[in-house]
Amino acid sequence: MAPPGPASEQRISLAVAALRWLAAHPWIVAAVLLVAAAGVGVWAWRRREAARWDQVRASGLRYALGQLDGLHHRAFEFAVRDLMRRDGCTDAQQVGGRGDNGADVKATDPFGRRWVIQCKHRKDGWSGKPVGTPDLQVLNGTGLQVHDGDVLVMLTNGRITANAADFAKSQRLHLVDRHLLAEWAAGSRPLWELLRALPPAGRREASWTEGIRCRRVQASPLVRTIAR
Repeated sequence: MAPPGPASEQRISLAVAALRWLAAHPWIVAAVLLVAAAGVGVWAWRRREAARWDQVRASGLRYALGQLDGLHHRAFEFAVRDLMRRDGCTDAQQVGGRGDNGADVKATDPFGRRWVIQCKHRKDGWSGKPVGTPDLQVLNGTGLQVHDGDVLVMLTNGRITANAADFAKSQRLHLVDRHLLAEWAAGSRPLWELLRALPPAGRREASWTEGIRCRRVQASPLVRTIAR
């Protein structure tokens, strides 16, 4: 057998040097393996989510009010997310948690409108604490300026005070109380067919956006403090 040529010797030398370097820096190997494992984990999670969503669509997702009442408040947010996905908002996400700035679910509908939904779960349903104006002030202060929403929604399995309803109307916020939630969750019509006075489909009209923006700029310091 002929002895290895210079090119082969060079490749062997490089391989040996690389192995020695890796042996001297084992944390590099660990980091690469960790990144690879994370990538596999993300891929597997996406596969599971896609499969779960296929099952949701195939079953025609429906919720009865009793089911929603019995959920943990975080699970309630995920249920709202799944209902938005059922209706065609393929990018719907649950984003609620500490520091959510008044948004629990965000989604884009088939018409290009961005939805920002704040969820208020009440264990006692209609008998629980009603959603009041301060809750809406948080959504009003962050829905457009922080989350860039077109449709800002306060959604609850309970009730909403009359003062809060008046405030919502003046600020073009949309309300989903227990009665409307029951119709949406147990039916087959998307939420945008059940709400009134939505912004135009597609690009936001300048007058609509500017009108909301002006009112938010004029919000009191108390509202801005609450929104933080």
